[in-house]
Amino acid sequence: MKLLIIEDERDLSNSIVTYLSSEKYLCEQAFTYNEAKDKINLYDYDCILLDLMLPGGNGLDVLREIRHKNNPVGIIIISAKDSLDDKISGLEVGADDYLAKPFHLSELSMRIYAIIRRKEFSSNNLLQSNNITINLLSKSVSVNDQLIILTRTEYELLLFFISNKNKVISKSAIAEHLSGDMADMLDSHDFVYTHIKNLKAKLAEKGCKESIKNIYGTGYKWLE
Repeated sequence: MKLLIIEDERDLSNSIVTYLSSEKYLCEQAFTYNEAKDKINLYDYDCILLDLMLPGGNGLDVLREIRHKNNPVGIIIISAKDSLDDKISGLEVGADDYLAKPFHLSELSMRIYAIIRRKEFSSNNLLQSNNITINLLSKSVSVNDQLIILTRTEYELLLFFISNKNKVISKSAIAEHLSGDMADMLDSHDFVYTHIKNLKAKLAEKGCKESIKNIYGTGYKWLE
């Protein structure tokens, strides 16, 4: 799952990134109002952490723009402003949750998980497709009740496919999901093929074959 941390306190932002990266999230950062606007207009995220006090503008305006575009991404406001009016304003504009600073990173992680689970997977802890079971809480994967060991990238790729089942996904969209804004700076997206090949081999070894179909000249599709 890919997150955007919009927070001008660099030490706090870096601490959040370090912790959530260890939880297998792909994290990107924005430190100013303008950086946040650029990110939300260019890329898609599964959850956004949003500070209200930003250099150059108000975080609520970022939130308004996201919702004006009917973007359903989960949004958690993280702010030192803990008044009732701030909470009400954020929730009225379209935030999903509000966490006042200071907070424990473990609590932040669970709130992110709860929002993603509710929005992406109908509040289930278990995601199932083609004899594959993914435990979203423990981030473990089994095929035909046999545990399968995936790298973080393979795990993210599998989730991305299943959450977009029966849809054609372009190679560039997969590259952007796996590497974030770094994808724009890569000379090629050949690494996508490598990760898909490795994932398909691990699934096939456990008896799950033909789930990932190559759509020639277009991209890939998860068949269910």
